[in-house]
Amino acid sequence: MLESLINPKRAEKGPWKMFFIGLVYASLSLLLVHWFFAGDPVLSKFSGIIVVTFAVMFSLPFMYYMIKQEEEEDEQVEGFFSVWKIHSDALYGFMWLFLGFIIAFAFWHPILNNNELFNAQIKTYCMINSPGNIEDCFVRYSPTEKITSTGAATHGKRFFSIIENNVYVMIFTLVFSLLFGAGAIFVLAWNASVISAAIGIFTKYQLTQIPLGIARYMIHGFPEIAAYFVTALAGGIFGVGILKNGIKSPQFLRVLENTIILLFVAIVLLLLAATIEVYITPLIFN
Repeated sequence: MLESLINPKRAEKGPWKMFFIGLVYASLSLLLVHWFFAGDPVLSKFSGIIVVTFAVMFSLPFMYYMIKQEEEEDEQVEGFFSVWKIHSDALYGFMWLFLGFIIAFAFWHPILNNNELFNAQIKTYCMINSPGNIEDCFVRYSPTEKITSTGAATHGKRFFSIIENNVYVMIFTLVFSLLFGAGAIFVLAWNASVISAAIGIFTKYQLTQIPLGIARYMIHGFPEIAAYFVTALAGGIFGVGILKNGIKSPQFLRVLENTIILLFVAIVLLLLAATIEVYITPLIFN
């Protein structure tokens, strides 16, 4: 029913509308998992993944339509600025959807006060920030516990660790979008939930501090997630281009060229995001 109420064609004409769609999708995902799976002794242990799965299911019609539409437009243009111009509306729509996810996830997590809702996301945060003691880190950073700060790695070590992780996610996004164009939404929804968990940890699950937490993570989060969306677009239009035109047609060569341009843009965005996260964000937020 939701895919009938929310028309992707209307969303494309007003990318900012995707913000409210993201709010609805993410809120429903968390509430459904909290209501129906919290009491299940088995499924509750996978709540973090189920939340993301619901968000993906809601978003698939939009993602599929957008990637198909972008591939058709991509065949008509070439050159960096033309490629950017023709894909910018889709990118903005994806970013608004992502921001809606983050705000809804960050808002509902402390209200529901359910340790299991983002269990996988908090463990992912701990794997990056406290790899030697993940379980204790998970207990310490759960919503029902009093959060205490821990030591941080050196700037250089963090920079290369973040680049390594982000490039891995970028490759994963590319593979997903090649296999199933709209499938990249899983990687993107997962990253939105991990960032929301990090916001909760940073704000110590205080609702009044959520805007500060969003600002803290979105300074580098926007270019980072934009890189993943650009990668998803590149993989999606490349995959559809192969199926539609084959590898010997002139249209395929144009799609290949534009895909390489998009991947180059994604790598530049990832480097920018890592630099901001390691060297600039700590200067603003202690």
